Amino acid sequence: MSKFQDIHPNAKIGKNVKISSFVTIEADVVIGDGCQISSNVCVLNGTRMGENCRIMPGAIVGSIPQDLKFEGEPSTLEIGNNVTIREYCTINRGTKANFRTVIEDNCLIMAYCHVAHDCILHKNCVLANGVNLAGHIEVGSRTVLGGLTAVHQFVRIGEHAMVGGGSLVRKDVPPYVTAAREPLSYAGVNSIGLRRRGFSEEQINNIQDIYRILYVKGYNTTQALHQIEDKIMETPEREAILRFVRRANRGIIKGFRQLNGHRSSNGHRS
Repeated sequence: MSKFQDIHPNAKIGKNVKISSFVTIEADVVIGDGCQISSNVCVLNGTRMGENCRIMPGAIVGSIPQDLKFEGEPSTLEIGNNVTIREYCTINRGTKANFRTVIEDNCLIMAYCHVAHDCILHKNCVLANGVNLAGHIEVGSRTVLGGLTAVHQFVRIGEHAMVGGGSLVRKDVPPYVTAAREPLSYAGVNSIGLRRRGFSEEQINNIQDIYRILYVKGYNTTQALHQIEDKIMETPEREAILRFVRRANRGIIKGFRQLNGHRSSNGHRS
């Protein structure tokens, strides 16, 4: 160990881990094989890191929650395999609410992001530069959050969604959609992203039909859910959308027409 490293002897460090100068690794830390820990990184108590992760200079992972209710309870930050955390990110461990913050496999967290306590990022998420997640947020797999996006605590963002840069996310964002504008609203189905991930045209058309009912036809949410069940054939995507919307305790983002009071295609004011 270099004299410019502060690595606690009780830390569990796997094989072929590269640790640069001025790195701090505390006692209650597990780092898997093949990881790269760059200079001036702090890996703090409670961090559990999988294999082949890269932590770039200046990042701080596993720090205690920025939550006044935190009382020093044991908790963890669980990082999966092949995760990249870029420069100067800060990621907090959990509180007694869930006791863990989770970042699953293959996520990319770009420079200057913050992930607060008890968040869950599912596989293959991308957080662009400067994204800030408050506590208790869940982000679905293969979702992309544009740079400088800020997400309110307890918000859920569905899988395969795309949130435009600079957004303020105050409500839940359903799966498979693009969200943009201010206030944040439904801006269409993320068809380009879905094609890139192997969704068929039939699947994408089915998703578009669902969101036309939910956002364009002028129904309230309860009416729209009934219409979707009655008129759209059952598919995994339909079930994922229905399940997500029904569990949206904070409510879902509105359509742009709904927010601006335009008349919908069936003549109702939204």
